[in-house]
Amino acid sequence: MSDTRDLLIELGTEELPPKALKKLIQTFEAGIQQGLEKAELNFSSIRSYAAPRRMAVVVNDLQVRQQDRQVERRGPAVTAAFDSDGNPTKAVQGFARSCGVEVDALDKMETDKGAWLVFKQHQKGAETSDLIADILQKSLQALPIPKRMRWGDLPGEFVRPVHWLVLLFGDDVIPLDLLGVTSGRESRGHRFHSPKAIRIESAQSYVTQLETRHVLVDMAVRHETIHNQILELAAKLGGEAVLNEDLLDEVTGLVEWPVALSGSYDKRFLELPAEALISSMEEHQKYFAIQNKSGELLPYFITICNIESRDPAQVVAGNERVILPRLSDSAFFWDTDRKQPLADRQDKLKTIVFQNKLGSVYDKSARVAKLAAVIADQIGGDSALAERAALLAKCDLVTEMVGEFPDLQGIMGRYYARLDGEQNEVAEAVYEQYLPRFSGDALAQTKIGQAVSLAEKLDTLVGLFGIGQPPTGVKDPFALRRAALGVLRIVIENKLDLDLTDLLQQAQQGFDGILTEQDVTSQLVGYFFDRLKGYALDQGYHADVFEAVLSVQPTRPLDFMQRLNAVAEFRQLEQAKSLAAGNKRIANILRKNDVEGKAGAINKALLQEAAEQALADKLAEVTNIVQPLMNAADYTAVLRCLADMRETVDGFFDHVMVMADNEAVRNNRLALLNQIRALFLGVADISLLQE
Repeated sequence: MSDTRDLLIELGTEELPPKALKKLIQTFEAGIQQGLEKAELNFSSIRSYAAPRRMAVVVNDLQVRQQDRQVERRGPAVTAAFDSDGNPTKAVQGFARSCGVEVDALDKMETDKGAWLVFKQHQKGAETSDLIADILQKSLQALPIPKRMRWGDLPGEFVRPVHWLVLLFGDDVIPLDLLGVTSGRESRGHRFHSPKAIRIESAQSYVTQLETRHVLVDMAVRHETIHNQILELAAKLGGEAVLNEDLLDEVTGLVEWPVALSGSYDKRFLELPAEALISSMEEHQKYFAIQNKSGELLPYFITICNIESRDPAQVVAGNERVILPRLSDSAFFWDTDRKQPLADRQDKLKTIVFQNKLGSVYDKSARVAKLAAVIADQIGGDSALAERAALLAKCDLVTEMVGEFPDLQGIMGRYYARLDGEQNEVAEAVYEQYLPRFSGDALAQTKIGQAVSLAEKLDTLVGLFGIGQPPTGVKDPFALRRAALGVLRIVIENKLDLDLTDLLQQAQQGFDGILTEQDVTSQLVGYFFDRLKGYALDQGYHADVFEAVLSVQPTRPLDFMQRLNAVAEFRQLEQAKSLAAGNKRIANILRKNDVEGKAGAINKALLQEAAEQALADKLAEVTNIVQPLMNAADYTAVLRCLADMRETVDGFFDHVMVMADNEAVRNNRLALLNQIRALFLGVADISLLQE
């Protein structure tokens, strides 16, 4: 086995952006790993570490040099390498020059397709220490940094100024000048607890040495430490922490040596909506709120410090002083907003542009209100309440509270609507319009909320597609993908029997001729089906099952999923394989004779063979059974019933020649196959099912 050593790379910087730290270190580790693998350098494991002032990667048991290898390049065929006099052609001379040798130094290789000239060379493996610099630099260049910065007159650009670089391979430092610093083995401890340089002994001692200098460099360990400290401290306060995972990740990226401390605030602030208090604490101060077991807030907070203070009481007092004006601001916003009803704010929406070509938020609200009323009527909701909710839905955007805390839109609207005496369904719909906000999020539960949420999303989709601005690549500024999936989830998971085509056409009517694109509805139906495919695959359905249903183009998402489920169950039956093959054969015959989908009556007098008579009888029998099942959309029962046709269909193809010489007989048999095909296509095109 070749000699191996451990590699440590640590880049020391000013404080890195905490929200981006996890992504940065993951990408950095992936870049180093890919670089090593591309260089064909073996190692046993790789691990990354990150803290506010550093990113590090440790590679264990890394080869000290590449393996030697035999390089082989194939040149021209022997027949093309020499002319009739045996002199080398220009082709082979050029090949030899590119290899740095004479023509007579080339070897000959015999293959099944003839003889070829080849260049063979023993290539000595490069030293790993000579390759690391390039791998490191490429990894840093590939980091997802939107805007790189320069500092002083130093060379290079990075997300933050760089202060040191540790580059240890075994016991040796790999020399490198990078981003204005020279590599060495000196790192730094905690900025305040241990600011002096540390001499790193080895990659294996790295984590332990930093911990003795008040730096928990392992991000996962730091995250767990913070999490446990919060839980423990919240329990001592007699409550539970409101644990926002995004905030937990951000705080993990803010501190090197976490110390949880608790503080309190005036109980009078508990009169404010809990969401407003939590937003104020989380967004501005990075505090964790505390609630009791009933979910009611307690007048405490937990903050994570980056220092182990000798006088924690002073730190707590400072945090309590800082939070007071924040909560006071929230109280002021709350009091100010309640002085004006939501409904009186509608005119202010005229000043907010939704989209230049599509008008203001006021215009959008008017369109959504009309559409929501139509949808509510279709799903058994109160159309008047849906219209009222849609008109109020965006009014909280011009409140003081939402102006300060945009993430509270909808939440504050619900509070203000209730205070204004609006009906509870209306107030709830103001909040539910935004659901689902992300993958797996809850859906609107009220009929009014469902109608407003659907109308809001459909209006956005039709508007943007209608002016030629669908999502492109990774750019989706209006979150149209999320909106489309939200529509599908609301309809399917709430079992709403709505037709996509009808909904889109109704939404289009609200734009009163301002849309510029043609076929907006057909474009969007295709877009919805793309989203629906992803949704179905996530649910565990196979792609061929989806395509079988898609081919018959049902435009009701709930109906589509019912068909999908039926085909998935049918596929498990023993008759499925034979019937799928039979359907494929029928489809090919009908297509070749240009009669697919063309109606034609069956003349019983022309049924000559016993097998075709049996199939006609079976068809009539099954059609009578299937028709009421189709009307009830019981597609599973339909396909089980059709599965009983397997033997009769097989018997027909075994004993009957479809393309009979007699034209009338031939056409009659084609009509028989057409009706069988149509019966199956009532659910899906099972000929598309794969084995």
